[in-house]
Amino acid sequence: MDSYLIQVNGHGDHAPMLDVHLKNTGNTISPGKVKGRKPRWAVRASEMSKKTFNPVRAIVDSMKVEPNPKKAMISLSLGDPTVFGNLPTNDEVTRSVKEVLDSGQYNGYAPSVGYQSCREAVAAYYNCPEAPLKAQDVILTSGCSQAIELALAVLANPGQNILVPRPGFSLYKTLALSMGIEVKLYNLLPEKAWEIDLEHLESLVDEKTACLIVNNPSNPCGSVFSKSHLQEILAVASRQCVPILADEIYGDMVFADCKYEPIATLSTNVPILSCGGLAKRWLVPGWRMGWILIHDRRDIFGNEIRDGLVRLSQRILGPCTIVQGALERILHRTPPEFYHNTLSILKSNADLCYAALSAIPGLQPVKPAGAMYLMVEIEMEHFPEFENDVEFTERLISEQSVFCLPATCFEYPNFFRVVITVPEEMILEACSRIQEFCEMHYQGAEGAQDLECDK
Repeated sequence: MDSYLIQVNGHGDHAPMLDVHLKNTGNTISPGKVKGRKPRWAVRASEMSKKTFNPVRAIVDSMKVEPNPKKAMISLSLGDPTVFGNLPTNDEVTRSVKEVLDSGQYNGYAPSVGYQSCREAVAAYYNCPEAPLKAQDVILTSGCSQAIELALAVLANPGQNILVPRPGFSLYKTLALSMGIEVKLYNLLPEKAWEIDLEHLESLVDEKTACLIVNNPSNPCGSVFSKSHLQEILAVASRQCVPILADEIYGDMVFADCKYEPIATLSTNVPILSCGGLAKRWLVPGWRMGWILIHDRRDIFGNEIRDGLVRLSQRILGPCTIVQGALERILHRTPPEFYHNTLSILKSNADLCYAALSAIPGLQPVKPAGAMYLMVEIEMEHFPEFENDVEFTERLISEQSVFCLPATCFEYPNFFRVVITVPEEMILEACSRIQEFCEMHYQGAEGAQDLECDK
């Protein structure tokens, strides 16, 4: 064996030296073993992957339950409006994409923040005197979920905390914990149509608080905040100097008797990153087109946050270019009748579901004002054979083949969430089965007390 001495570049008198033995095999030289190191496999999952936890998946995947084979499954659990085919997107939306695809002009890479013309289109669509926007205030992303991820990543460092609604969309916590960011949950009040408990919210703020997440209209609650309540939220953020991450993916998906106010239109000083996208209003969640709108009229974010968002967007090469190319046409060609029709169907389903569930002893639904959801309280004292909402919804599946998400998924036990995007006949059938289930298991005050004594 021939021995070779390899010097690795270094500085000073102690340049690092690596003593490597090479085997001379005649025509080629192959490396042998490095002295002092015994090769072995040591592949481990990253700390980020270990910290990543989706409570919805964890709870749903652990529900080892089979539906009743005598009844067709009705799933009211998935927040995807396209599942049943009763809410297709508008023809102008699909035509816009077809035209762009046929043009062959959008098959290459785009800037990581999106094409300038597409950013201009989004800025023009959302621009208003109360919250002016220009192209440089728009970052295009791969769906609203990536918008939220980038917004969190630019605002918070590991060891800091964010304020998250309870009940709230589980992805906030999933993303934050994977980044080493602490989550503090502030309460929403069902008796006040899911308004924020402002006193509780403000009590959670400390020197490590990086941002406040405001989700309006809400998943899972279906609530829509009034102008006055949004102003109260902004007052807390202003007093505490905490920026807002506004999840407004359901923006404008509100029923006729309610008005949606983008929170940035009501703020003169609180800096806001508003996250939205095509997914819900245009009924194309699989197209993965989202955006961040930067509202910073007092220049509190300054160049640092803007530059940070650009750098973070460069981790991938931007969202789908085909959908980007169609974006301006989608925003301007979609007829108002399409939105009105979607909201009419959702409002009708919400009213039917609310009325049917309100009539069932032991359930207390909270009337929604928008989005695609309705939350229902389970008066657990009247269902003493069930430990919690998870067990209640498991049995609902096994006995009635109706699948609703237990609100433990949203950090709010003893409620369940109903998705109201399914066809009307399916909503009515599901409510009928839920009524049958509750009548089977409901115990009045005396019956529940007797059952508790038997345990």
